[in-house]
Amino acid sequence: MTEPRGAGRYAPSPSGDLHLGNLRTALLAWLFARSSRRRFLMRVEDLDRARDAGTAASQLADLERLGIDWDGEAVLQTELGAGHEAAIARLAEAGLVYECTCSRKDILAAPTAPHAPPGAYPGTCRELSEDARAAARAAIAPRLPALRLRVPEGTAAPEFDDLILGRVRGDIDDLVLKRGDGTVAYNLAVVVDDAEMGVDQVVRGDDLAPSTPRQILLQRLLGYEERGMAVAEYAHAPLVLGPSGARLAKRDGAVTLARLRDSGVADAEVLSVLAESLGLAVPGERVTPAGMLARFDPAALPREPWTWDPGVFGGQ
Repeated sequence: MTEPRGAGRYAPSPSGDLHLGNLRTALLAWLFARSSRRRFLMRVEDLDRARDAGTAASQLADLERLGIDWDGEAVLQTELGAGHEAAIARLAEAGLVYECTCSRKDILAAPTAPHAPPGAYPGTCRELSEDARAAARAAIAPRLPALRLRVPEGTAAPEFDDLILGRVRGDIDDLVLKRGDGTVAYNLAVVVDDAEMGVDQVVRGDDLAPSTPRQILLQRLLGYEERGMAVAEYAHAPLVLGPSGARLAKRDGAVTLARLRDSGVADAEVLSVLAESLGLAVPGERVTPAGMLARFDPAALPREPWTWDPGVFGGQ
């Protein structure tokens, strides 16, 4: 029997209960990992304390209710800070980190380079003298500067082959590594955590595909491949849309397991509807994760968003 290789993962943020879109992505991540004989890991991305609603335990319980299991204990991202700081120090030693005192308003108001994407950092603080940097730091006190990545001159935006989207191109800029409040930025944390946890397969919503070239760049600048650490393959799944055609949100009604249970919808029924949306069950068929795994073919997955219809659960 072939030994498992690498790992996949699901990494929810505890900002509220998981809705149908989150659950569908978690199910996909589990299917991708288990079908390729990878370990499946769970990481609670709780770095942003302002958005932490204390729902980590209920999120994990909901995943278990659907039959999604994982290897080992769930990891809290707040326990991985040493790795984040070490990565920033490594980049700083290479001259690839600088302080930035710009607010979001400053960035949006500043002129951008030709062909730069909307919201791209214009490099305002990139080449300041030490005196100018000290003055800028004093001007925002007691707020602290953010730390930004100094993308090496001439660096081309990485492209990658996505298991669902195909060839993906994106943009890069001098992204934030650590915010002024001391919180490590998502793009840095996710790269470090995946590499150190041995994750070599990332399955997530396609709204995160545009940030992936930035993350690939960070992997390269941190030398992960040369150091024998995991470099991931990616699968970005089309999002779930609400009845209005916008991205599914809790304002769309009973879209979490708890709300659906309160409305009389069984967890098994939710799993069946999610399986149907992925082409892994026919309408009304009762399935299990193991049964879905036996039918799973990444090449046959839907390439278009799934629009959730409340009527599928009897009008809930």
